Amino acid sequence: MNIRYLIHNAYGVGGTIRTVFNQANALCATHDVEIASVYRTAEVPAFTLDPRVRLVSLTDLRTDGTRWNGTPRRLRKTRAVRNPLPHGRDFRYHRWDPVVDLRIIRYMRAQKDGILFSTRPALNLLSAWFAPRRLVRIGQDHMNFASYRKGLQKRIVRAYPRLDAVTVLTRADLATYREALGDAMPLFRIPNGIPPRTGTDEPDRARTVIAAGRLGKQKGFDMLIDAFALVHEQHPDWRLDIFGEGQARGRLTARIAERGLGDVVRLRGVTRTLDAEFAKASIFALSSRKEGLPMVLLEAMSAGLPVVSFDCPTGPADVVDDGVNGLLIPPKDVPGLAAGLSRLIDAPAERERLGAAARTTASGYEMPVVVARWEGLFADLLGHRRVPSPRAGAAEGAVTDPVRRR
Repeated sequence: MNIRYLIHNAYGVGGTIRTVFNQANALCATHDVEIASVYRTAEVPAFTLDPRVRLVSLTDLRTDGTRWNGTPRRLRKTRAVRNPLPHGRDFRYHRWDPVVDLRIIRYMRAQKDGILFSTRPALNLLSAWFAPRRLVRIGQDHMNFASYRKGLQKRIVRAYPRLDAVTVLTRADLATYREALGDAMPLFRIPNGIPPRTGTDEPDRARTVIAAGRLGKQKGFDMLIDAFALVHEQHPDWRLDIFGEGQARGRLTARIAERGLGDVVRLRGVTRTLDAEFAKASIFALSSRKEGLPMVLLEAMSAGLPVVSFDCPTGPADVVDDGVNGLLIPPKDVPGLAAGLSRLIDAPAERERLGAAARTTASGYEMPVVVARWEGLFADLLGHRRVPSPRAGAAEGAVTDPVRRR
């Protein structure tokens, strides 16, 4: 069966990208899978992609509107006038222009059969209005309905019923979408999946709290740094490692210096070996202002790390059972976050107990378990539709790319 993913930028390092790559890697053994990236910001993806999965660029543009090969482009981010298309309330949309819209629509309409996944509101709306009905069109929400502005929520309510299904990550968001869209809309909760863990833990974990994610406002690393300043007063021999990149690096670096934490808080950039870092750390911290269902949380728990997390909307409460496999702290409660970290620092036995329970919880989110749920959804949605088998040679990667190879 042909499975196509539409994604804003497959060459970045966000949780949606990692989730889509994990799904594609798991499904390509039995399906013909392709990821179509609207933009392209690197030579190769940051995450590992199975060679059987094709990655194509719809525009070969960077997100500032210039061409990937460096040549100038006359038409750049032209949103000076109101656009008639329905997806302009998505905050990523300001980086698009009419040529980009046209490329996306042409890609969707070129697909002959199978399943089309769209992975953010603007793409979901375009799929709802313009993708051919011969495709099974599944809109994925990797954040949560309540986090979107009212104008975008209204467009979602109008357009999403045209899709064949919408999938969300958490029980809370399923209830929110059900209230907004009604009982007739096919809604399903399928959580993010993580690859089965193959690494081993260090015999003696370091006195390190670890966090990871895009360096931006959403992940709340400013609050985590403030919390760790309080932790450092009582536990000067512990350190905080934050992995990730983003526009807030400069501000976070300055905040670390202002708090006098230059020797104990490190911004360590992007790593391809995060699992190995989890294996060496002792506690995982999640300080987000909002989430969908954070992949990094599941991966940390899979490595046996106890979690101290803000109970932000949504995600953490779906996974973290307070006092059982981690600690849930009221949202944006910086002193509470510091107290939770200090509690586990002071209690090695509790860290070990919570970490063991976290590993058990995470096993229920491994890709073999989650893929079985996707396959069940495919069967339900396809119903009596006749879906051709992949073309000969697809399993060996012999299918011709319809757009561009990576």
